[in-house]
Amino acid sequence: MVEINPLVIFVASIFTNNMILANFLGMCSFIAVSNEIETSFSLGQAVTFVLTATSVLNYLIYHYVLVPYNLEYLRFIIFIIVIAAFVQLVEMIIERYFENLYYSLGIFLPLITVNCAILGVSLFMVIRDYNLLQSLLFGAGSGIGWTLAIVAMAGIRKKLKTASIPKGLEGPGITLIITGIMALAFLGFSGIVKIQ
Repeated sequence: MVEINPLVIFVASIFTNNMILANFLGMCSFIAVSNEIETSFSLGQAVTFVLTATSVLNYLIYHYVLVPYNLEYLRFIIFIIVIAAFVQLVEMIIERYFENLYYSLGIFLPLITVNCAILGVSLFMVIRDYNLLQSLLFGAGSGIGWTLAIVAMAGIRKKLKTASIPKGLEGPGITLIITGIMALAFLGFSGIVKIQ
């Protein structure tokens, strides 16, 4: 197997293999929180931080605990436990030091735990057999790509508040249509880098 440059993985995970626009992972909070740019950006930062940290933690646990003891079959449970514990830690820190952000994110902060993009990054890292640096940059790039997509959606939805939209398409309907159009736009980057 050809070793992929970690920077290629980083750029590809932002644009061509974006977790939302290429894999459609993390759509729940993407649709629900993308009403305000500031809130979307804040959630994106939290998701990026969690993605980066948990990709490294899960890499270390997988390669230095699960594989040596032939416990690879426990990876789903272990990855979810690591993600849940880390999100709980992040939630406590945000509640303590950034109270306004904590209340603006509301229920979606603890729901980062069940954001399938975060589990997806950990599983992709194992399936693609990334090394530690590749895993770190894949997690960071995936978080930045997720943030880029949710902030772009928030900006578009802000403009849509003054637009005339047919009644049946208001809310999630138009959001999904726009997501599809954004996915097609990001598909234009596919000739630059690809990691699958």
